[in-house]
Parts: sequence; C-alpha cells; structure tokens
Amino acid sequence: MSQRIYGQPLIVTDSGGKDSAVCREIVRRSGVPFELHHNHTTADAPQTVYHVRQIFREYENRGIPCSISYPYYKGQRVSMWSLIPMKRFPPTRLQRYCCEVLKENSCRDRFITTGVRWAESQKRRDNRGVFENYTRDKNKKIILNNDNDEGRMLFESCAVKGKRICNPIVDWLDRDIWDYIQSEHIPVNPLYGWGFHRVGCIGCPIAGKRRWTEFRLFPSYQRAYERAFDVMLARIQGQGIETKWKDAADVFAWWMEDRNMEGQISLSDLELWRIENED
Repeated sequence: MSQRIYGQPLIVTDSGGKDSAVCREIVRRSGVPFELHHNHTTADAPQTVYHVRQIFREYENRGIPCSISYPYYKGQRVSMWSLIPMKRFPPTRLQRYCCEVLKENSCRDRFITTGVRWAESQKRRDNRGVFENYTRDKNKKIILNNDNDEGRMLFESCAVKGKRICNPIVDWLDRDIWDYIQSEHIPVNPLYGWGFHRVGCIGCPIAGKRRWTEFRLFPSYQRAYERAFDVMLARIQGQGIETKWKDAADVFAWWMEDRNMEGQISLSDLELWRIENED
C-alpha cells in the first residue's frame, strides 16, 4: 500500500521504546521495504537519544534509510523549553500540546507504523485501530479495527492522500512484548534496566508521581523546566495576564500537583484559560 499509494517505502516510527523495537523487528522480518524515523522531542533522556542513534547507525549500515526530525512550531525550530513560553502554560494531562508539536507533525502524506497498543490505556482501546487513515478533512478519517469483515475494502478503495497508520501490535499485551524481545534477543533502551516501565519525555505529565523519580535521576531536566517556567511567567506578566504563580518554583509545584495555591487555576480550569489567552 505504501509503495502503491505514495510511491515510497513504509515508515517505521521509532521512539526508542520497547514497542518500537518490536515493530522494527517484525517489519524487518516481513521483507517489506521500509525506512526508520525518529522524532527528537528534545526532552527524552540521554540514554534514549544514544540508543536511537546506535540503532539507526546499525540499520544504515544494512542499507535502511533512517531519519530524525526536529520540532518546528509556527515556522521556527523549537524545543520543549522554548515551546512552554510560547504556549504560556505548562503541558498537562489535559493539554498535551507537546505531543502534537514535538512528535506528531512529521511523516505527512506517508504510510507509517506505530507501536500503539490497546493495553496502554482505555482511550487507545476505544479510539485506535489496526489501520488508520488521517486526512486534513476529519470527516474522511478511517479506522479499521481487527474485525475480519471481508466486505470492508478500505485498503483497496481508499485513495485519499493523507497520513495512513498501521498499528501492527495494537492487540499485544505487555507480556507479549517482553516475551518477543527476550526470545528474539532484541536490544532495548537501557532505561528499562533501570526500572522504567515506559520511556518518553522526562517529566511527561501522564507519568504521574513517577516524575519525581525521573527528576531525581535527571535533575538537569527539572532545572530546564524551571527556566522555561521563568520565561513563561515573564511573557505572561508582560502581556498583563494575571496569575497567582509567584515564580518558577510555584509553577513547578503546581505542575507536579504537589500543591495548589489559593486562587490558582486547576487542571479542569486550564482549557478555558487556554482558549481565552492562547494566540
């Protein structure tokens, strides 16, 4: 489908995690022409960055094209630390703008695979399928679940150009992932040996209380967030927007849900605040 519709090989997106490692291996064994692609989020742990680079060097030596994308927002190169002041509020579980900007803007008009799995969350079980077709027209979005309905010919008849997504391990459980990795001797991110269950951006809000452990292991990332919060506050105050946050330490404590200052916005208020104040 990738060759027929786009005239280009399948793209295997590689985040540096265990699910990406499994997808990478099963696509390699399938014999399908493919490329590897990684989105550099700027907030991944150093071990993840080095692991991806090592894997990509090995695959490039095998003749497999590998690419790394760097994030852009409003036409300019950004990082997590510059994006926060631009958005004027920290990323949260309810407003994960960081994922959209840092991870999801690449590979437009290509056929890709991801390591999305239903077992990771109820939302993914409800909204993600084995095959997905995304276009700029949301009404033409197609998700094909694994229902074995021979009457659904979406693979053959859909010719609308957009980002098509295949999630080949969408129904795998965690034990399936680790069984395959161990039985096939697949190298994985060294952070799993440190006790990490998932690897991603350091300080990701969906990691909950595990973020405290991440910041103890990588204190420079906490300092980077606090510097970004300082710049964010200066921009908010420069635009005459009222806030109860006194300094970056207040923002960090609220963001980590360690305390909520009197009169301060809560996570449930954040969407309204964003609508009223975002450009």
